[in-house]
Amino acid sequence: MRESRQPDIVYRPRGRPSGTRPGAHRGRESGGLGTFRDQVPFLRLPDARRIDVRATLRDPFEGTVVRRFEARTPIEVWALVDLSASMRFSGAADRRVLASDFCRGLAASATRIGDPFGLIGCDGAVREDVFLPASRARSQVAAVSRRLADAACTGDRADGFLAAARRLTGRPKMVFLVSDFRWPEPLIAEVFAALGLHDLVPVVLGDAAEAEGLPDWGLLELDDLEGAGRRVVFMRPALRRRWIAREAARAETLRRIATAHGRPPFRLAGRFDPDAVSRHLLGT
Repeated sequence: MRESRQPDIVYRPRGRPSGTRPGAHRGRESGGLGTFRDQVPFLRLPDARRIDVRATLRDPFEGTVVRRFEARTPIEVWALVDLSASMRFSGAADRRVLASDFCRGLAASATRIGDPFGLIGCDGAVREDVFLPASRARSQVAAVSRRLADAACTGDRADGFLAAARRLTGRPKMVFLVSDFRWPEPLIAEVFAALGLHDLVPVVLGDAAEAEGLPDWGLLELDDLEGAGRRVVFMRPALRRRWIAREAARAETLRRIATAHGRPPFRLAGRFDPDAVSRHLLGT
């Protein structure tokens, strides 16, 4: 029996990508293949292969009419992945495994329809050991798995995303920014602004253990994965309410900044669900 294939992530770029290479998305240019767009005079598009005989015969001014089609073009898809120390968090799910599952699913979905896929890992700098140039090769899926499986998450900063943004030159791309976004607010705003040319999709790696999964009462040992040490906290209902309110405020700040630069964030928690990602992308 054949193993069932995981559903693809279905995405639609905002706007229409430019370029003449055939692809899967509605482009800006007209071409010989694609979706019917409109009819124009022959002098505007002198291509005898596209003459619309019926429209030409009906033209009261005896002009020649040609059909114009909407070309389908590809778009580069990139995953920018946070590899700072906070990504070692493991609650209901291992955050690094969740990021890897998402990136592998995205790579498979993009290359299957002919879109080039690339990967950049970042902490305080761009991680050259977790860099894959954009490629349509189906081998990108296995390469993503290897790069992320071997990546150490030890850095205490995320400034590397600014350097990654400078690498994404040329035509606008579709960029998935995968992180828990435990960053200072000014850095979030700066990174989103640096990626403002592109169709930016923030993917927030969350976990119920960070907020709504907290107990009303009990001792919690908190470990700051970025080097601030461990601390024991006595959890009680009032503190839990403040904690959850602070997490909600942090999420709202991220949503506000993200929406100002494009799409609202998608929260990925527990397990990777391609259908949920698709619904988010097609609904925004």
